[in-house]
Amino acid sequence: MAIAKDSKSLPVAELDELPVSSEGVVATGAPKRLGPPEAAAVPGTDERLDLNELERRLLGDLFAIVSEHAEDSAVEIDRDRVRDAFVFACEHHADQRRKSGEDFIVHPVGVARICAGMRLDTETLCAALLHDTVEDTSASIEEVRERFGDEIAQIVDGVTKLTGIVFQSRDEAQAENYRKMMVAMATDVRVILIKLADRLHNMRTIDAMPKQKQIEKARETLDIYAPLAHRLGIHAIKWELEDLAFATLHPRKYQEIKGLVAQQRDERERYVAEAGEYLARELQALGIEARIAGRAKHFYSIYSKMTKKGREFNEIYDLTAMRVIVDSVKDCYGTVGVIHSLWKPLPGRFKDFIAMPKFNMYQSLHTTIIGPEGRPLEIQLRTQEMHEMAEFGVAAHWMYKTSPGQSAPGVPGGSGERGSGAGGVPINTGEDAKLQWLRSMLDWQKDLLDPQEFMETLRTDLFEDEVYVFTPKGEVKSLAAGATPLDFAYEVHTEIGHRCVGARINGKIVPLHCELHSGDIVEILTAKRERGPSRDWLATVKTTRARNKIKAWFKAESRQDTEHTGRDLLQEHLRKQGLPAQKITGSALLADVIREMGYRKADDFYIALGAAKVSPKIVVNKVMQRLKQGEAADGEASSADLLRVGRARRRPTKSSGQYGIRVDGVEDVMLRLAKCCRPVPGDEIVGYISLGRGITIHREDCPNSVVLRKDPERFTSVSWEGDQSTAFVVEIQIDAWDRHRLLEDLSRVFSESGANILEARCLSTPPMVKNRFVVEVADTHTLKGAVTRLRNIESVFDAYRVTPGVG
Repeated sequence: MAIAKDSKSLPVAELDELPVSSEGVVATGAPKRLGPPEAAAVPGTDERLDLNELERRLLGDLFAIVSEHAEDSAVEIDRDRVRDAFVFACEHHADQRRKSGEDFIVHPVGVARICAGMRLDTETLCAALLHDTVEDTSASIEEVRERFGDEIAQIVDGVTKLTGIVFQSRDEAQAENYRKMMVAMATDVRVILIKLADRLHNMRTIDAMPKQKQIEKARETLDIYAPLAHRLGIHAIKWELEDLAFATLHPRKYQEIKGLVAQQRDERERYVAEAGEYLARELQALGIEARIAGRAKHFYSIYSKMTKKGREFNEIYDLTAMRVIVDSVKDCYGTVGVIHSLWKPLPGRFKDFIAMPKFNMYQSLHTTIIGPEGRPLEIQLRTQEMHEMAEFGVAAHWMYKTSPGQSAPGVPGGSGERGSGAGGVPINTGEDAKLQWLRSMLDWQKDLLDPQEFMETLRTDLFEDEVYVFTPKGEVKSLAAGATPLDFAYEVHTEIGHRCVGARINGKIVPLHCELHSGDIVEILTAKRERGPSRDWLATVKTTRARNKIKAWFKAESRQDTEHTGRDLLQEHLRKQGLPAQKITGSALLADVIREMGYRKADDFYIALGAAKVSPKIVVNKVMQRLKQGEAADGEASSADLLRVGRARRRPTKSSGQYGIRVDGVEDVMLRLAKCCRPVPGDEIVGYISLGRGITIHREDCPNSVVLRKDPERFTSVSWEGDQSTAFVVEIQIDAWDRHRLLEDLSRVFSESGANILEARCLSTPPMVKNRFVVEVADTHTLKGAVTRLRNIESVFDAYRVTPGVG
């Protein structure tokens, strides 16, 4: 069996001599096509189109690439639609020129050719041709939608930069454009494929730009676009982007490495060819069909290894590697066995990315052996499908042939494993774990409002390496290199992270700052109740997800603390004026004052008050003015004004175990919860010994407990511990603008939050209604969740916990 040149791989010589300004689609994995064919030779050209000679040649060149991939493409290209998009682009770019002086239409056609080389579908080719029309011409997105449909218009809009918005700085504008691109990519992955093709074509023709602009674009390419292509598994584009940017930023080093590579190229090719022929004969004897080709290391990859690892050029032994492509996964493992029987493998150099794929869907077996002449040789083994995925990543979804009546894997209706992202199907609704990075990125980007922080986090996420660890049940989790058990906990679930108190790695207790390594089995130890993260964790965690979840927790806590401060501050100032604070804070009078000051929700007002953005004196003065004008604060409602629902239950005395409360020095003592402050799990509590009635549990801030401290010997130390077997009673006040079916919505939220309504009192004082509910909850976590959801109900002005006698 002779060595077969892989049709999807380039010969070593061609890669070594890849020209920087090449117009071919060689390094993107597409066929090498440096000269466009004549338009007349292309089937399907329409002589009736009013196109000039250049335009006919460009369209013919595009259709030639489409024709070349028609047989092995999973999708059929609608040439009429592509031709229509081409004509539309020609009309709108008619008077525009590029920096090089050539017609602008050359650029969108160049982008479409790269997309055609990746075997993308009709909608992508049309959007590639139209991608600059909305941004750079008089065409509007509505015009594109009307002529080409919603799907193409959505892709074009995703690629189009933000316009009509004034940003404070260039960095902010750049960050927001990236943010828009990422969000659009979540809706349709084809957005980023066009964006990468756009950048690749611009880098190929970068010589026409001013030097400073060249440097800026090259740095941006290395910082954002090449890592993004790597993240999405599109190595064919990644490699060319890196080499083009490298040639722009360091032209002398690029030429130096190119010359060094060329010096011994013939010798390396001979060495790989001889080893390949020997391996091919052995595989043929065993009945394993294989295609063996050489793979040259790219110039930027060589430069990175020399600079980051401090190696000389002659110390890099994997300048040329061997790639073996077989028909099945079974043959991959069979072939690696043959290789290791022929040559000695280097210890620690075998990597199985088939059983443990990389985050970007890459699968292969890697091994390094001591070859025929005693020289190291790296060998990669994969199937053809794995090879397509390695070259084109998410774009490979369009490359698989299917039987009649089936869609391609990854497109709507497809039944393949890699089904997500194509055809406008949102990636983040699929079950494809291989795109977990994209989903997590979309999760954290929502929380980062600062453009500089967004860009810093994006760059970090794009560049980080990964480790693969296991849950105790054998599930694989991919984390950033250097990740800790805390990162693992937040990767499993946010609540697991917040409750984390320790970890076991491979069965041994380890500190939370311990670094994880690939293959570790990680078990997280959690508290029975949420205790929240520590601020020190921000310096420990490595992943963006964990860091943002911790920040979000502290932000929510800070917001809650600020709100409580605002409520206390207002009540304090009302009392100083001799006003009934409790009556006024729940009255329609104060609600009118708050609305007059521009706040729709009471919690926003109290947060502003607690943050000193609003002066409590101004609020009190407004209340005083309204009182002087004759308005009255609502007093306590009489029994005739109250609608009572249900019957209050008597709270019997129960054992400490039933309440989940531990009393120091005593086991299973009888307890009762004080009705004056109604403590629930999560509150700070104290225990008061009541003669003949066991121990009464008060909140630590309860006014009654302060009075009772005159007898300190009757207090005992108590704390929440373990699972309780009973629910806890709390009162919740809800002030709202009255409307139809409000009570129904309130009841539904209580039910969905897991709170059981024991009693309800409703007092209507048009246009407002005051609702006070007595409910059973499990703990403060359930209570906070219920209050948050109540505040989000339409027309609800404020919702808060009432603690009788407190505040």
